[in-house]
Parts: sequence; C-alpha cells; structure tokens
Amino acid sequence: RSFSSEKDIHKDYAVPNPTWSEDLRLLYEQFMKKCEDGSWERLPSYRQHPAGGCSDFQARHLDPSAMKELTSRARLFTRSFEDGLGFEYVMFCNDAEKRVVCILQGGPHLQGMPGLFHGGAILTIIDATAGMCAKRIGKVVLTANLNVNFKRPIPLCSVVVLNAQLEKAEGRKFFVSCTVHSGDGRTLHTEAT
Repeated sequence: RSFSSEKDIHKDYAVPNPTWSEDLRLLYEQFMKKCEDGSWERLPSYRQHPAGGCSDFQARHLDPSAMKELTSRARLFTRSFEDGLGFEYVMFCNDAEKRVVCILQGGPHLQGMPGLFHGGAILTIIDATAGMCAKRIGKVVLTANLNVNFKRPIPLCSVVVLNAQLEKAEGRKFFVSCTVHSGDGRTLHTEAT
C-alpha cells in the first residue's frame, strides 16, 4: 500500500484540476456537450485498474497471492505522475462509431529534447488510447504491433487531441488507427496503427 491509498484508487483523474490549461478545459467542455445526447461518453480514469479488470488473464499467468501483492502497490503508468507533471488527459468514446478521443496536456516530466514531448511519452498515450478503443469491443486487449510515423514534434505542455478509430476486426485481432493533432486541429503531429 506504500504506492497508493484508497483515496487514490477511487478518485477519477479524468476531470479538470488546477493544472489543466484553458485550452484543455475548453476541449473538455466541448466533448462534455457531445455527451449530453448520449452518443459520446466520458471515460473515468483511476490510478489503479478496478479489481478483476483483467482477472481472466491474471488467473492464467500469475500466482494469486503474488498478484494480490502486486496490484495493491501498482499504479497505471499514465497516472503515476503527480498532477500537472505528466499525463493530464481525459478520454471520450463513441461506441457506435467505434472511436475514442483523448485530449491530453503533457507536463514537464514528459520532456525529451528540450521543450518537446519525448517520443516514448507520445507512444504511451497512443497505446493507451488505441488500446481503449479496442477494449471497448473486446474484453482483454494487449498490443501486438504498433507502427508510428512522427510528423511534427509536440511542444511540451501543449494540448493535443488523439483520435483512435477501429479499422477492422479479424477474429481476436483489432486493427486501430490513431492520429495526434494539435488542440486546434491544424497540425498533424503523429500517425499510428
């Protein structure tokens, strides 16, 4: 329990906090309006996965006592930074369109080259967003392949919009595309499949 508390487990981090910029708040409000008619849904986000979230996978691969000890201390990687220092984000889904949108503001602990997001940080949030898109269709999903084309660097602490879309499903495989645009939609930063 040294890495988390009951308060952290149940707190929804996908809501505005004092570290969110005006641009992030504006995009949040725009998507919350889309949720009013029921076509979009804001997805809550916690520091730990809810108990039993991947129990089928865990039961086959880990000793139950070891799993209990691990999960009592584990944090979701994208929620392991303090507010404002790492990934500040919220995801919205439209199940009819098989689509997930993530609005993100990356904090100073995500720096790569001076003043820019680290490529691994971008990959992390792409993986989380595309994975959530696939998870809305399947129960347990794991990334098998991630192809990324970096187009333009992302300034640190700026707001970007990730748009993940299911392209096709073949049996247990889900093929998802994801783009990363600037908050105003004018600049394509990254494309991934």
